Amino acid sequence: MILLQTNAPSDWAMFFGHFHPVVVHLPIGMLMIAAILEYISRKKGLEVLQPAIAPILWWGMISAVVSCIFGYLLSSSGEYNEDTLFWHQWMGIGVALVALGAWYMKKNWQNDDTMKKVYVPSIYAIVILLTGTGHLGGNMTHGEDYLYTYTPEPFRSIAGLPPRTSGAGERKKIENIEQALVYQDIIAPVMEQKCWSCHNANKIKGQLRMDKIELLTKGGEHGAIFKTNDPENSEMVKRLLLDMNDEHHMPPKGKTPLTDQEILLVTWWIKNGAKFDAKVAQLKPDDKIKPILAAFAGGAVVGTVAASGGETVSPVFSEKVSAASESDIKKLTDLNVIVMPVAKDQNFLDVNFINARTLDDSKIGLISNVSDQVVWLKLGSSKVTDKSLSDISKLKNLTRLNLEHTVVSDAGITQLKDLKYLEYINLFDTKITDAGLASLAKLKGLKKVYCWQTKVTQAGVNALKKALPSVEVDMGWQDKMPTTDTTKKVEEKKVLAK
Repeated sequence: MILLQTNAPSDWAMFFGHFHPVVVHLPIGMLMIAAILEYISRKKGLEVLQPAIAPILWWGMISAVVSCIFGYLLSSSGEYNEDTLFWHQWMGIGVALVALGAWYMKKNWQNDDTMKKVYVPSIYAIVILLTGTGHLGGNMTHGEDYLYTYTPEPFRSIAGLPPRTSGAGERKKIENIEQALVYQDIIAPVMEQKCWSCHNANKIKGQLRMDKIELLTKGGEHGAIFKTNDPENSEMVKRLLLDMNDEHHMPPKGKTPLTDQEILLVTWWIKNGAKFDAKVAQLKPDDKIKPILAAFAGGAVVGTVAASGGETVSPVFSEKVSAASESDIKKLTDLNVIVMPVAKDQNFLDVNFINARTLDDSKIGLISNVSDQVVWLKLGSSKVTDKSLSDISKLKNLTRLNLEHTVVSDAGITQLKDLKYLEYINLFDTKITDAGLASLAKLKGLKKVYCWQTKVTQAGVNALKKALPSVEVDMGWQDKMPTTDTTKKVEEKKVLAK
């Protein structure tokens, strides 16, 4: 087997290895073009194309060799299934060798009958090897069922494929949430959507597989990823709570992160013993967990809060709004803004700028195009300013707003006074003062305010609570925060996940 035998591949090996997915498309394109030209140039009147084939075969072979080298370096990470990797590598090498042979025969076949007979089959062999190599590469990157996951009926039944399960973002309804298995019905679906793509049978990043219970329990190269009954000291939870820009955050930057509610569910499961056969009723969910479980029961994306355990759903969810324009959503997603449905069979949206934090006021203003549909807006650590809050004030159905780590001040906050459905606002590390907090008194539906590391005083909090007796104001842990940067990030994110 061609596999670098080292426990710690060098940075140079990984640097060039990561170019493999980019370079690999060059030989695929060039060699397929050569095969097509060989076919059509044999038609009457198209013989003029023949001279172009040999150079294309040559450069296709060269790029295949470079791709093999980069793939060889990438394999040193040890993150891929060895059996699949073995065949993928050798078929890739086969592409390069057969392309070299085809090029040589194309250049020298004029006076050699044997070459003429072997040349055309070699072109067929290149196409077959390219197809097989690409398929195995896709299996390692996306999973074995990637090619046929969305096969429609009746072709699915004809091919003997099992019924298709719900897609990402789509939850299977749970008839009796109390009797649902916590891991199988709730935790595993979250991991499947957000974690399994890097930790499965074909791609084993960090020597960790999460698609099987026994392997999840075993852990990865650094040992177990969770400690029963101790989520705060579980590596899995720690990495979920790191800042998105931290290289150790999971899932890595660029992939869809777990929502606060999903992190809360994972933490609750670990805190209650991380049992794989326990039912919801046995773990006795508290009032924070019950609404999230109720969302599962209704088939909602976990990022919503449903009624349960004494909590009520925001009145906004009784409103009917039309679906947002596909073009308006695309304007946001093209800028790396995450736009997700809040619940099945509803048109409300969760808009998250976590991967688009550098956008300025002019781009953030694009949310005004979906003003009726946005109920959750996450602008934490973005370049949002008081000017942007003028657009945000037009989101008449907004219920949750994250503005932590931004430069917004009292001038911006006062513009939110007409958001009658707003229930939650995070103002951590902003320029808000008691004056800005006082303007929130006009939001009669407000339930939770985070304002630690601001200029808000206890007097300002008391004044707000006098106007809104039921509101909960959290001034944070500024006097208790750990001193190390990493621990500080973890603790801050724990509060954000509340």
